[in-house]
Amino acid sequence: MKQAAPESKQAATWTRKNTMTADIIRTQIRQIRLESEATASFELWPVGEQYLPSFTPGAHIDIHLPGGLRRSYSLINNGGEPRHYNIAVKKELESRGGSSWFHDNARVGMTLDISLPSNDFELIENASHTILIAGGIGITPIISMISRLIELGSSWELHYCARSFAHMAFRDELRSLANCGKGAIHLYVDNLADHKRLDLSAIFGSAASTAHLYCCGPAGMLEAFIAAAKGRQPDTVHYERFAAANAAATDGGFEVKLARDGRTLSVPEGKSILDTLLDAGVDVPYACSQGICGSCVTTVLDGIPDHRDECLSDEQREANKSMMICCSGSRSKTLTLDL
Repeated sequence: MKQAAPESKQAATWTRKNTMTADIIRTQIRQIRLESEATASFELWPVGEQYLPSFTPGAHIDIHLPGGLRRSYSLINNGGEPRHYNIAVKKELESRGGSSWFHDNARVGMTLDISLPSNDFELIENASHTILIAGGIGITPIISMISRLIELGSSWELHYCARSFAHMAFRDELRSLANCGKGAIHLYVDNLADHKRLDLSAIFGSAASTAHLYCCGPAGMLEAFIAAAKGRQPDTVHYERFAAANAAATDGGFEVKLARDGRTLSVPEGKSILDTLLDAGVDVPYACSQGICGSCVTTVLDGIPDHRDECLSDEQREANKSMMICCSGSRSKTLTLDL
């Protein structure tokens, strides 16, 4: 479960050359492969570097795309000493820019700047049993978890749902992984009337109290997962959203004071704090623009935010010491931010 804004958790060190800055890595697309009817994977290799920073299962990177877009993608491959990073992108009919760019414009040989890996969907490695539940493109952070569980010799099971078998990415790879360790895979598709359906109540009902359960997928699946998890120890339940559960705050009608910049900006109706800052030329980090990835976490010095994110814990929201400026607004007439 997302408990806090993500932080970079790097175990490896490396020599920075002209392809890296303190927090940016220049990579090259070396391979593009179709993984299902609507999903393609992309191999990103460092330009002029032998190794990339290691990462833990469930981690993601932010990718800087043409036109100023930044989007977050889960890392699929093993993170111990990676020679390259693997991501997968589903072609969305209502793309916010990232999906359409990768499927329509990305070519082998192109270079892309990426962030260091970050992880707020950590795998608990000492669980007695691990239950993984994925829907559609939500399989991406789960694959590296399975690889790690196999390395550890741990017990696990996967429940994977998709629209059809044709839309089920990495199916053959997952079957191979299941044959390598103490795992079991259960597949569910929507287009076959007589095919078994996912039963979250049954899964939770049979799960040992020491088992850890993970879910990544569409909003409906996540809400059902959260509802089924009621009564369990919260620290055994983990989930990651690919889309926001709450609409962004765009009512406007308040001011944002920038403590370091010295300016006070009015946030108009129809705009987020992030949009207002960018329009004023304020350079702030951001990626998903939905309050999911945590890239835009900002310290609040005064005022009461209207939290709409999926990153901060309940305790952090009550403290009102930080906020996600891409989606959250203000309950007070003025917010003072450490910018």
